Amino acid sequence: MPAVALTEQWRAALPARVDRAAAGQIGADLLTRWAEPHRSYHTTEHLTAVLSIVDSQADLAADADAVRLAAWFHDAVYDPQAVDNEERSALLASTALHRLGVDPREVARLVRLTATHEVAGGDRNGALLADADLAILAAPAPEYDRYAAAIRREYAHVPDEAFRAGRAATLRRLADRSELYRIVPDRAAWTGRTHANLARE
Repeated sequence: MPAVALTEQWRAALPARVDRAAAGQIGADLLTRWAEPHRSYHTTEHLTAVLSIVDSQADLAADADAVRLAAWFHDAVYDPQAVDNEERSALLASTALHRLGVDPREVARLVRLTATHEVAGGDRNGALLADADLAILAAPAPEYDRYAAAIRREYAHVPDEAFRAGRAATLRRLADRSELYRIVPDRAAWTGRTHANLARE
């Protein structure tokens, strides 16, 4: 999606009362972050895909705009060599939304949730964000394979043997989850495709 269209989506998720100049500066900073050169998968393409699912299933959320804002911030800080990206992204969300006069608590909570994608029963906002973030796992095989290759590029600093071991452990944890998707109507079909992709990788 072109940056102009993404910027419009960013503004649309914010209350109308926010300062437009400040909102524009924060939106531009977010787009710069999502376009960092070390990213291969966690790019504006991923952001666009997550926002698309949130928009198409917005009626499932308790607060769709909070989920949209969390989508914008959930990988805003992304360093493949760090272990606290979600926490740093949540802190960035808190700082940015405070500046705009927007209560950041729900957005920051949702951003932190993406560290594990563990969603409590009844958490409709968390369920929609987690499902949207994990949707790539249910993609058609060629798209999934491109995603897996992009993840490997982001972790190019990790030797092959160590990467294979770590990636396999991650895939097993995902495959062993009792519930991969929680709220999207097609979750049964998504789960089936995801297991096929995980097994193939």
